[in-house]
Amino acid sequence: MSIITLITDFGLKDGNVGVMKGVIWGIAPDAQIVDLSHLISPQNVREAALILQRSAPYFPDSTIHMVIVDPGVGTARRPLAARMGNQYFVGPDNGIITLWLEQLEAHDRSCIFIHLNNSKYWLPDISHVFHGRDIFAPVAGYLASGVPLEEFGALIHNPIRLDFPKPRRIKGGWVCEVIHLDHFGNIATNLFINQLGGQRVATLRLKGVIIEGMAHTFGERSPGELIALFGSTGNLIVCEVNGNAAQRLKVKIGDLVEVETEG
Repeated sequence: MSIITLITDFGLKDGNVGVMKGVIWGIAPDAQIVDLSHLISPQNVREAALILQRSAPYFPDSTIHMVIVDPGVGTARRPLAARMGNQYFVGPDNGIITLWLEQLEAHDRSCIFIHLNNSKYWLPDISHVFHGRDIFAPVAGYLASGVPLEEFGALIHNPIRLDFPKPRRIKGGWVCEVIHLDHFGNIATNLFINQLGGQRVATLRLKGVIIEGMAHTFGERSPGELIALFGSTGNLIVCEVNGNAAQRLKVKIGDLVEVETEG
């Protein structure tokens, strides 16, 4: 039984997610479909790339990740399928795979990229605005049914990559950026614990607020207190215990965070 995950910015109101599932099951009735997220901010390719990179490592070999956040739908942007290590990707070639691809390359994992230009594996009628239904869902279905990746189109070597910000080392610490605001209002930065080389975070400054030291869990501090800790994916995050730090601090993606280290 094949696993197909879905990440979209479609929401759940209009039936588009269900329609794509219908197309997939019409081709691969035994496929197990996992809804990772349909609440990606509209047209936010970078957010989708982050959620994909965080999620893919926890799925078994041969999982197919279908990601449809596609502001360029109907333009000259390429439809893409890829073998990413031992898993697969289906979606637009707009940089969504960037973070996952960098992670795989850092571990010397091979990847193969296919331009989906073999219309044999599309629906008969192609809309200009819903390639999720007409191209990507059927390709995912056929891939789950055992059609070899190379059958779907031409091999390419230059998938689009996005330029994601990297933390900057400064004297006595780091300058990093806010890269994600989660459902709870927790503020995630692009500074990871493995980049600190054993150093400890002494203070953190964000939006004029200084947070002293680090917490290990939410529950070890009082409700309403702002804390810094390393999240489940290893990056430095700012939280309000039992509250919403993003709303409280009026934070947005790209805001700078100053980190002072010691040790």
